[in-house]
Amino acid sequence: MKILVVGSGGREHALAWKLAQSERIQTVFVAPGNGGTALDNRLKNVPITDPKALAEFVKAEHIGLTLVGPEVPLAAGIVNIFREHGLKIFGPTKEAAQLESSKDFAKSFMERHGIPTAKYQTFTDLAAAHAYIDQQGAPIVIKADGLAAGKGVVVAMDLAEAHAAIEMMLSDNKLGDAGARVVIEEFLTGEEASFIVMVDGKNILPLATSQDHKRLLDNDQGPNTGGMGAYSPAPIITPQIHARVMREIIQPTVTGMAKDGIIFTGFLYAGLMIDDNGNPKTLEFNCRMGDPETQPIMARLKTDLVSVLEHAVNGQLDAIELEWDRRTALGVVMAAEGYPDTPVKGAVITGIPAETADCVTFHAGTQLEQGQLSVTGGRVLCSVGLGDTVKVAQKHAYEAVDAIKFAGAQARRDIGWRALYKKH
Repeated sequence: MKILVVGSGGREHALAWKLAQSERIQTVFVAPGNGGTALDNRLKNVPITDPKALAEFVKAEHIGLTLVGPEVPLAAGIVNIFREHGLKIFGPTKEAAQLESSKDFAKSFMERHGIPTAKYQTFTDLAAAHAYIDQQGAPIVIKADGLAAGKGVVVAMDLAEAHAAIEMMLSDNKLGDAGARVVIEEFLTGEEASFIVMVDGKNILPLATSQDHKRLLDNDQGPNTGGMGAYSPAPIITPQIHARVMREIIQPTVTGMAKDGIIFTGFLYAGLMIDDNGNPKTLEFNCRMGDPETQPIMARLKTDLVSVLEHAVNGQLDAIELEWDRRTALGVVMAAEGYPDTPVKGAVITGIPAETADCVTFHAGTQLEQGQLSVTGGRVLCSVGLGDTVKVAQKHAYEAVDAIKFAGAQARRDIGWRALYKKH
């Protein structure tokens, strides 16, 4: 069997790496892929990004199944195009992907279906937005309505920062169309967690829980990024909280979308804030696996992912159970100099350790040219360590990080700190 993974990041490398372990796989194509997928002889990079061209490629190559990694092709309707051609693909339609591609769509959907989330209002008018902030006070959260690659959320701790965020999005147009409309939300306190499930239209299969680290610097300081590291499982999600999230957030989302005439298929990711009393609220929805959460989750998955995806596209997720490595997996992202605002490209990368049973390094912003590996994007690599405790997993991950060299490399040194120092 041949499979196509669409995307070029660390998430896609991890998915392709996992798929290639299946005995039933002949080739895993990755479009367009990165330096890490180029180095793996079980994977084959395909320099195509246009959804229609990808559909033609899948037909020509007789590829049995396509898995979409990132949000941009989903929002552009790649699933709709593939289905029109009668091709098997796992992901949400363009209509369903609005849960991620429009914050306003997601918030009004949650309000309509009684799904717990922060209070909010949506604005296109600058003066009205400024007035609302003054009325609400700080801290307060400003979100660009559209897709902004993880850069569209400002958690403003004071009014000046809040007003500046509004100016940046609505007036200076720094985020283009994504920021032409903003959602202003109440600030929620608690601990964040990533809750990712697979949905086949009706059946829901939860994946292992995880927790991401959004801030650039140690102790959750510095600007928000796409994610500087993650670990799985997340101790904050107790069995009780897991049941509540399924009952109060995930299930009502899948049934609510169907009620609204949009059948949801694909990965559904609820970014949660869990308060001190264990009450979960939805910060955001994504319609795909998280990055960097996918890397530790895939490192722990023992079930054949090919089989899971076949069940998913055939509407049979109720007939499969997932088996997980009991160990903790912890991934540390190495980012380029200047990330997140102005990542510097071109640095040569050396020293990536060979994969072992305790550690694997996934590539994101890398390319391979004439045998040389170099930096092409903001988040460059993610080293995942596995261990019986968070501390051991952390040690294995940081041993890899310390071995890898490229000019200007940035990495947090405290990934997993909440699991280590906060007693749940």
